[in-house]
Amino acid sequence: MELHDRFFDDFTEGEQFEVGPHLMTEERIIEFGREFDPQPFHTDPNAAADSVYGGLIASGWHTGSVMMKLLASTLGESSLGSPGGEELRWVAPVRPGDELTVRVTVDSMRESASKPDRGLLVYRNEVFNQRKELVMSFVSTIFMLRRQS
Repeated sequence: MELHDRFFDDFTEGEQFEVGPHLMTEERIIEFGREFDPQPFHTDPNAAADSVYGGLIASGWHTGSVMMKLLASTLGESSLGSPGGEELRWVAPVRPGDELTVRVTVDSMRESASKPDRGLLVYRNEVFNQRKELVMSFVSTIFMLRRQS
């Protein structure tokens, strides 16, 4: 069964899966930075070279957006959205040429008491670069449809 075909009932606590990769290009990093996080180390390679990062890095919000894209394109139509998340951490800089992969671990799950057609998954997202270095982590809750009986 493909990930995008799964419903709440198809997941198990402790389960892990990976999605990706996604290539972070200099052009995308600069474009995102200019529009959403206009700090010199996200928008100007020359200024970034003189920064504490020693070069251009992606905005953490860009990294989070890539994580979301990979998840949303994987979870499919049974996803009903999220009421929020916690423990957001940007652990290491993301640089041009990095390929990001997301490892998802299902921490817990529970059926909805008020809406029997859905359940809630709590899962840990860990974003890694191609060197298997953790660059971001985030714990999220998602509402998902249950499989019709």
